[in-house]
Amino acid sequence: MEDDGTRLTLRPLGLTAPEQALPGARRLAGGWLCFDRCEAVLRTVAGGEVARRILPLADLDAWAGGLPDPLQRSYRLWLERLTAERRPVAGLALDRPRLMGIVNVTPDSFSDGGCHADADRAVAHGIGLAAAGADIVDVGAESTRPGAAAVPAEDQIARAVPVIAQLAERGICVSVDTRNAEVMAAALAAGARLVNDVSGLRHDRRALAVVGDAMARDPGVAVVVMHMRGEPATMNQTPTYDDPALDVFDELAERLQWCEEGGLDRARILVDPGIGFAKRMEHGAAVARSLSLLHGLGCGLLAGFSRKGLVRGWADSTAPRDRLPGSLAAAIVAFEQGVQILRVHDVRETAQARDVWEALRMR
Repeated sequence: MEDDGTRLTLRPLGLTAPEQALPGARRLAGGWLCFDRCEAVLRTVAGGEVARRILPLADLDAWAGGLPDPLQRSYRLWLERLTAERRPVAGLALDRPRLMGIVNVTPDSFSDGGCHADADRAVAHGIGLAAAGADIVDVGAESTRPGAAAVPAEDQIARAVPVIAQLAERGICVSVDTRNAEVMAAALAAGARLVNDVSGLRHDRRALAVVGDAMARDPGVAVVVMHMRGEPATMNQTPTYDDPALDVFDELAERLQWCEEGGLDRARILVDPGIGFAKRMEHGAAVARSLSLLHGLGCGLLAGFSRKGLVRGWADSTAPRDRLPGSLAAAIVAFEQGVQILRVHDVRETAQARDVWEALRMR
């Protein structure tokens, strides 16, 4: 998306329900929102901003017509990706906000470590999340909180796979939260439909092949590619960004290109901006305010704010379990920018907040 060192990005603005949209507004990602203007940014590849303008869609075509041909082609691709309807992922239509409930089969996760560390409790919790409104249950056996140490694959498999198998047998859509290819393969064999990799398939060089093979065998398999730099043990020590939202977009775009070159179908990839991963509070806030930008990647969006330190930082010093109000506020911000899947601990409460928001805001 560049010409002679200049790159174009478009961030959809004026987001509202189709029934409330102005004439000429366009549907965002084929979903529940329309946008009637965009913030257009032209910048150098090195990150220096050239120009930033907010233009109504009625004026955007004329403005883009004055750009060099390669940037005009980039503009057309942006509009195509911003407006194209997203295909179902892991059997789920992305036509309304969906919820991914969290089951940590770990002793040391930041919020609920040890609460569901044995299989019976983890399965019961997963069943409860699905009953409360979780469209996906995400099972993880390795904490990736800041400072966390890696967990061997065999330990992850022993913790997670029995839980995944029992949940999948009950017809629950299950995701596996892991960076390890061996764990991915075992989880997929046990019935997982989604691989959720915080490293964006970078941690284990075998991961791309495992996911690609699973996608080739089963059209219902999909993957979450998250933005993160470094490793959990060190990722939050010294993160720096020129422009957090644009930098995260660029790094995810590069990762998606690598995934496509490796044979993965973009339509079966979800992207996650990685709130709290290699990002200080101000970085995460900048990314959260610009989530709609990520629709320009042409993928479904997944985001997670639930109980994170970022929520505490915006509000007060509450412990993770006491961060529900801030988590719900962040959830509404995500819904209002068209994020299709939200990863949460408190499913029942978030489902209620979403349903009320849909009833009051989207009708």
